Amino acid sequence: MIFMSPLTVMESQKKKHHLRPMFVFVFLLGTQLHLVLAGDCPADGRTWVPFGDRCYHFVHGDEDKVKIYSFESAKNLCQGFELLTIQSKEENDFVINYCPEVWKGLVNVWLGMYYDTSSEDMKWLGDSPVQFTNWEDSSSPSDLVPMDTCVALNSRTTKWESVSCLDDLENGVICETSQSKIKPSPLLSALVILSVVAIVGVSAVIWFLHQKHNLGSTIITAFEYHPPFRVLETDQSCLVEAEETDSVP
Repeated sequence: MIFMSPLTVMESQKKKHHLRPMFVFVFLLGTQLHLVLAGDCPADGRTWVPFGDRCYHFVHGDEDKVKIYSFESAKNLCQGFELLTIQSKEENDFVINYCPEVWKGLVNVWLGMYYDTSSEDMKWLGDSPVQFTNWEDSSSPSDLVPMDTCVALNSRTTKWESVSCLDDLENGVICETSQSKIKPSPLLSALVILSVVAIVGVSAVIWFLHQKHNLGSTIITAFEYHPPFRVLETDQSCLVEAEETDSVP
């Protein structure tokens, strides 16, 4: 069985205590680098919900007094940001799952899609092509006059409906924008990386020396000489006197 002296235990705990701030500093430095590289949603006083590399504002509260909108009023309500565009099933599911957090009951949400007469096809506002679609089985873009074809997302069926851009009114508006990213300078990135590498390297060396010291202390402790139990001289004297007393006639 190996015994460690109290002094060895105290030294071990003291070294671990000194190592802890280094690892905490490395963690905080990495966190700050992540915050610099990560995106951010607009800080315009409205509630923006991040998803992926995009931000979404579900119109509600004081700005939602009318609660019913034409296509043009929906675009104007976004105040310079995009009307909702959906590029994947995951994005479609995100919008559907978040709608109950804002609205109660059925909601038809305007999508930023229109019919482009030049290409004779549906496009997103900004002229980007529509690559992902989620049409209802009973609906298609050709149900209406092409020039008057817009699209709304039904929160109950989770599908897209063809609606009139001019005549239909919908009760859901979602604004969308990309997350703004702060691009750090190459010098700052290099300094951060070098700092992390240096701190990790120093911590590794200290840890190695600490383990080596513990191994040496353990070997010395294991082979430490422990003298056998000896009877004290006073006790031996008492035994001799007792024997002499018993031998006297």
